[in-house]
Amino acid sequence: MDYIREFDIKLEKEMFYAGEILSGFVILDTVENFKLRAIRVVLRGKAHTEWKVMVSGERRTVKDDQYFIDDRAMIWGKDKADGNVQILPRGLHKFPFRFQLPESSLPYSFESKCGTIRYYIKVTVDIPYASPPQGMKYFTIIGPHIDCMDDIYLKPIMGERRRPRFSLCWDRRRVTLRTKLDRSAYVCGESLRVKADIDNQSDEEARLKLRLVQYVEYYIDRGVLGVSKEVSHTIFEYRGAPVNPHTRSKWDSQQNLVVPTMPPTLIGVCRLIQLYYVLKVSVELEKSGEDLHMHFPITIATVPFRIPNSNQQPVIQYEVACDHAEGGMYIGPEFQLGQVYDGSVENGDAIVLYRPVYVSVINQGKPLKAETPTSMNRNRVMSVGANNGDGGNGSGGGGSNPSRTNSSTNLIKQNSKADSIRNNISGNMSKLPGKDHMNSSSFDKDTSTPTKGNVITSESNVTSVPPV
Repeated sequence: MDYIREFDIKLEKEMFYAGEILSGFVILDTVENFKLRAIRVVLRGKAHTEWKVMVSGERRTVKDDQYFIDDRAMIWGKDKADGNVQILPRGLHKFPFRFQLPESSLPYSFESKCGTIRYYIKVTVDIPYASPPQGMKYFTIIGPHIDCMDDIYLKPIMGERRRPRFSLCWDRRRVTLRTKLDRSAYVCGESLRVKADIDNQSDEEARLKLRLVQYVEYYIDRGVLGVSKEVSHTIFEYRGAPVNPHTRSKWDSQQNLVVPTMPPTLIGVCRLIQLYYVLKVSVELEKSGEDLHMHFPITIATVPFRIPNSNQQPVIQYEVACDHAEGGMYIGPEFQLGQVYDGSVENGDAIVLYRPVYVSVINQGKPLKAETPTSMNRNRVMSVGANNGDGGNGSGGGGSNPSRTNSSTNLIKQNSKADSIRNNISGNMSKLPGKDHMNSSSFDKDTSTPTKGNVITSESNVTSVPPV
């Protein structure tokens, strides 16, 4: 409209926790007087999943919504229309608004090709006998509350796997893998504390391998059983140098395996999206190709680990997720300014209106360098972007790392209705493989002297990960 020079939405901050006060104001700069019936503000948070499926030989789109917040307020004018319509004088006007976020656990903001969790403020300027201008402002919710200091996460996790060799008689030459995690919950930026003990009494070389894998499950409440889709991504991978036959080697990750910025664990909070992580520890045998596997559930938390009775507290920052994890590799086309964007990788700078951020801590430990036992000559740590999912409309899509981010308001028109909300589904950790427990006495004495090796953190190291 010609008589509106500026229409914008400003928030006090861009990130909020559950239970906080969300406040801001609407800016309306006009060049002349005009009749204004009302200014309405809507606070909304919802999850949305959508992809294409084959039904009777035809590709159809299936989708579902779940609402978490739906509050409304009128910051100017009257709710009921009557004969008297107020006149807004020309000039710059600021209309404040204020909402109380729910105290209940809210899922964090999330962006992927198959599903999104978005929170936004929508403002409608009701002008008589004219199309009402509408504006939307997206913001980030940090959650759910997962504290690394909870007792359930402070308990060490241990496991042991053995591979006996069989011949005409029982042969005691075998390979044993013992693994111990100091704790099971970490905030992005912290280092995974893993210890491994490899007893290689076989006639072939063995190699230690660690992989942190992200699993995301999407659901749509359709029909009797519904529709689901699962994707997985390798966050990082560590491969050690060979352990010689008839030798024993011990390895300690120390400050080497730093968790990159990525979405926290999300189980039982949103019925449409479930997200969890698994640390896969294995020993590969070079000749026979046999492997020893152990799977450990890893929780990505939102409250970092603190050393009791210490003055040194972790420094929290908020960052965009890495581009090889679900939640960081896709940017919605509605957040691209001045171009048509389909989520694929493109060269050059891109102006992005909004991207969610996640909790991270500044790593104050050693630089990211692999450390190896004396029996190893070379280690490497890789950040890979492997993606395994079923067919359909993609499993997360590609994305770009924009060099510029603009937080201006995205003006769109949108009306949507939610389907019926069912109960939150239970967590998926029961699907993880079981673990054999062991005594931790074997980790109390570590006489090996680690030596430093090389680290590769390149996006070009991309490998395919077989489905779980």
